[in-house]
Amino acid sequence: MPNRVFVINKHGQALMPCKPRKARVLLRTGKAKVIKKEPFTIQLLYGSTGYKQAVSLGVDSGQRHIGLAVTSQAKVLFQTEVELRQDVKSLLDTRRTYRRSRRNRKTRYRKARFLNRIASKKANWLPPSVASKVNHNINWVKRLLAVLPKPELHIEVGKFDMQKMKNPNIKGEGYQQGDLYGYQTVKQFVLARDNYTCQACKKKGGKLKIHHLIYRSLGGTNTVDNLITVCSECHTTKNHQTGILAKWCQDKKQVHKSYKGATFMNILRRRLFTAFPQAKFQYGAWTTLQRADLGLAKSHYNDAVAISGIKQIKVKPTRIVMFKQFRKKKRSLHEATARKGRKTTNVMSKRNAKNTKYAKGFWLNDYVKIKDSRSKGYISGFSKATCYIKDIFENYLTVSPKYKQVALSKLVRITHNNNWSRQEINEKNYQMY
Repeated sequence: MPNRVFVINKHGQALMPCKPRKARVLLRTGKAKVIKKEPFTIQLLYGSTGYKQAVSLGVDSGQRHIGLAVTSQAKVLFQTEVELRQDVKSLLDTRRTYRRSRRNRKTRYRKARFLNRIASKKANWLPPSVASKVNHNINWVKRLLAVLPKPELHIEVGKFDMQKMKNPNIKGEGYQQGDLYGYQTVKQFVLARDNYTCQACKKKGGKLKIHHLIYRSLGGTNTVDNLITVCSECHTTKNHQTGILAKWCQDKKQVHKSYKGATFMNILRRRLFTAFPQAKFQYGAWTTLQRADLGLAKSHYNDAVAISGIKQIKVKPTRIVMFKQFRKKKRSLHEATARKGRKTTNVMSKRNAKNTKYAKGFWLNDYVKIKDSRSKGYISGFSKATCYIKDIFENYLTVSPKYKQVALSKLVRITHNNNWSRQEINEKNYQMY
């Protein structure tokens, strides 16, 4: 059984979702029109009030994936999973590197202006990488609320005690006395903790430096757990690349605990409280019990079904709608290497000619089918008369095992998409990933 299609009347009021077959009949007979693709929504062109019933919307909020489910009267009407972008920070870091390098080369004596932005930041400002994920969590909920007839909103949020995660025995004054208690700077604490001794050669004294166990370029942070004392003789480029420092980085990365996800969920919880004061909120422990009672497997869309508050399931779709954000604008400031299909370097090419967005009637992110095949996917890039096609799981779809490119003449376009890739897949196939 496929997912439902959302319906609104000619006055813009939300009605109950209908089956895809009925939606196709309404569109074919001219009684409805498509007004939105994500989620797919049609508008009736004739007067209709419609039959309404109690509807619940379950939301499994998250940093990487968002689970959404619409339930009513022991039926799961719609279930979907949204995959969010994780490359915002790395792109901004690359852009910052290029900008600083350019200013160092061409404006060596330029006056520093980095403090000018402090006064312009708003009170609720968030870093762009965090703001992107928070806004998508909120916007996807609003998209469904706009096409559902007054649903009851249920949202799962996360609350984490960061100090307790680092030190399970912490209590009382320990929350006020952190790692740097009694020290003026991070460097002073690290040197005192290591007894002013190089941790590589074990020599005491000399010129000491503070070293990141996991390099900043590999996701390391400035927390004291990731800092160590190293002398200037050991803190060399060779040791960073192949020596003892590189070995430490590899060993530490295998057992490294990151708290970025927990920090994000704490931020998201407060933003969701403000954005949806009418919602009913719950935590993951309660969701686990609800999912077990319903007999559902662990997944984001099944979590959303359990969160919606449904007590039993009589009808459930066998297909899942997958959404994934596709980045069409690939500016040269973000590109460390030339894009596939480009014959000239970043320096030689003109900026407006560097990225091929369309070719011979096909555009980036178009949903296409390969002729004489069941393979369907999205165009991720062009190379003259050929292109690269990927499925929703980033797997290349090819005709010949020798080449990743597929000739444009062998393609049939199914739909023209914007920045979101949309694909319905069977639940059994999803479990394989």
